[in-house]
Amino acid sequence: MESEADDELLIFTVTDLKQYAYCPRIVFYTYCLPLLRPTTYKMEAGIAAHEKAGKRERRRTLAAYGLKEGKRHFDVWVKSTILGLRGRVDMVIEVGEEEAELIPVEYKQTRRKIGRHVRRQLAAYGMMLEEKWEGQVHRGFVYSLLKRKAEEVKLTPRLRDEAREAVTAMRKMVEREAMPAPSRSRRQCVNCEFRRFCNDVL
Repeated sequence: MESEADDELLIFTVTDLKQYAYCPRIVFYTYCLPLLRPTTYKMEAGIAAHEKAGKRERRRTLAAYGLKEGKRHFDVWVKSTILGLRGRVDMVIEVGEEEAELIPVEYKQTRRKIGRHVRRQLAAYGMMLEEKWEGQVHRGFVYSLLKRKAEEVKLTPRLRDEAREAVTAMRKMVEREAMPAPSRSRRQCVNCEFRRFCNDVL
């Protein structure tokens, strides 16, 4: 049972964690200036693609993940007041019965190499699954909807620590309402929905 103190704690989404690694200002705008964020065509297209992917996944075997059998759980909601995170895992594969292995799977509509921000996202899902479910998480998968291929990600202690440290930094930023420095790379600024607010980069 969650206490009143838990309810008062700022709980970020796992998407926030991913966005923070991509560009900290996205999280700053989302929480400190929440009325600014528009809904883009890219966001809507991504939601539709995820829904189609779930329907197709139900008809496929687990061969893409190197597995012969396992129980699949779709759209799994997880929350941790310890980590200060919540989110929805696209799919969780449960392998075995006693001391089951839990494998989070994230669908991505991209052909790009898996970035560190996505790896942290999977690590966060893994830690929350271990906290709420009876099982161990050692790895996860990113399934490219465009390549129709799954890539394994080892959820190492270092990756887990990076996720925890990022949440701590996010919380300090929002509590202080301190705008962070822009992302080192300017490539992602070109298509960012917040670019008109970052007058120091474009």
